[in-house]
Amino acid sequence: MIDLELSAKRRSESLMARGLRRLRRDRLTLIALSILFILATLSVFAPVITGVMGIDPNATNPTQGFLPIGSPGNLLGTDKIGRDQFARILHAGRVSLGIGFFGALFSLTIGTTFGVMAGYWGGRFDDIMNWIITTLDSIPSLFILVILSSALRPSAEVLILIVSLIGWTGATRLMRGQTLKLKNMDYILSARAMGASALRIMFVHIVPNIFSYTALALAGGIGGLILTESGLSFLGLGVQPPTATWGNMLTDAQQMFRRGPHLVFVPGLMIFVTVLCLYIIGDGLRDAFDPKTED
Repeated sequence: MIDLELSAKRRSESLMARGLRRLRRDRLTLIALSILFILATLSVFAPVITGVMGIDPNATNPTQGFLPIGSPGNLLGTDKIGRDQFARILHAGRVSLGIGFFGALFSLTIGTTFGVMAGYWGGRFDDIMNWIITTLDSIPSLFILVILSSALRPSAEVLILIVSLIGWTGATRLMRGQTLKLKNMDYILSARAMGASALRIMFVHIVPNIFSYTALALAGGIGGLILTESGLSFLGLGVQPPTATWGNMLTDAQQMFRRGPHLVFVPGLMIFVTVLCLYIIGDGLRDAFDPKTED
């Protein structure tokens, strides 16, 4: 049993080392990671940065409305009531990225757990999970989002909860399929023959070997939820002002495009660049950590 555990550990370490080596050679993914890291760092430390600069993202000054990009003291200009756009973009990124990351993480955790269990155990549990997933997938996600967002006062925490509860089915299908491919592999059969418990096989031997798919699902999920939040904001069901998100900043600015095109351009650019980087990173991680990919 000890030899089996050591062998599984070496296999996992070998896959990780090979994946990191491939990743270091993927310049496009590294560039995307660098850009996303910079955006995330600026967003996470937004209160510190704006505090040092002495800027309140919600402070208004109607006499200084619609200042263009590059105005003295207002790097990205101001909106119609004189709020500093640079400060608001940073704070909005904190909320938008938080919704995307935590919503995708919770959905993926639920989906991976149920998917691996359904794929490995099969039988009645698999049938029940398939029935639940089919039922949930038959209801349009946007319809559920609109109903729940209308019933609850939209906030970042509420949106994370909603998308976590309805967004796990895709990850469950993906992880179930990968588990079905792996559960009859020699090293899994050996672990079972040596008396390893089902939970140990699932979460020690199977989950590490589907890391590339979890990374892809996480990256895609974050990008998808940022777009979802933007769509809900367009419908008036996203996070409500004065809390800023990239989505509600973009929505609020649409009616002022002629007077302040920068109000549309900057949050739109943030959404575009972030989602693009996430999809590039997802593809790069999948290729780097896929055990079937040759060097």
